[in-house]
Amino acid sequence: MDKIDFKKEWPHLYNPSLRDFSVVEVPEMQFLMVDGHGDPNTTPAYQEAVEALYAVAYKLKFMSKQQVVKDYVVPPLEGLWWAADMDTFTLARDKSAWDWTVMIMQPDWITPEMFAQAAAEVQKSKTLSVLSNMRLERYAEGLSVQIMHIGSYDDEAPTLERLHREFIPQNGYVEAGKHHEIYLSDPRKVAPEKLKTVLRQPVARR
Repeated sequence: MDKIDFKKEWPHLYNPSLRDFSVVEVPEMQFLMVDGHGDPNTTPAYQEAVEALYAVAYKLKFMSKQQVVKDYVVPPLEGLWWAADMDTFTLARDKSAWDWTVMIMQPDWITPEMFAQAAAEVQKSKTLSVLSNMRLERYAEGLSVQIMHIGSYDDEAPTLERLHREFIPQNGYVEAGKHHEIYLSDPRKVAPEKLKTVLRQPVARR
């Protein structure tokens, strides 16, 4: 049984340039999703959401091998981030004001029925109240601008400011969706200065 690695299947989505912003068309995909609010470093709900996502994602991977005879590498954690004042991302970095959706992409052959079964099985073994708020949902991002960031999450601000204040308006685009990050590195195993994160912003042409 071959194992699919979606990062290798779609390198243009998961391995953008380190130096230059690139414009990509992101296809509609489905995700496990959990919504929340507050500083991801200090809000218990964020850590519980991440734990629940991985638990269900790995359960679905196992079910996929057994029920569909398809194996794959569990995709990386991703996050949508927004706030009433978007300067809290590009300038102030006031994490307490952030809203978020953490998510993990799921192959198209993962069905709502499989998700319901996986969530129920995880609920039996783990006390995770956030499971009741998890959903399997399709997300259409479309036209987007992205770049690879290497370094601490707290060092993203200058790149985000260039993205929002320079590249997007100077190239005839306007923001058309939530700020999106894809976490390619495990912060438990990788030093902050070496973390790899895709920074993405959906846009529309003016």
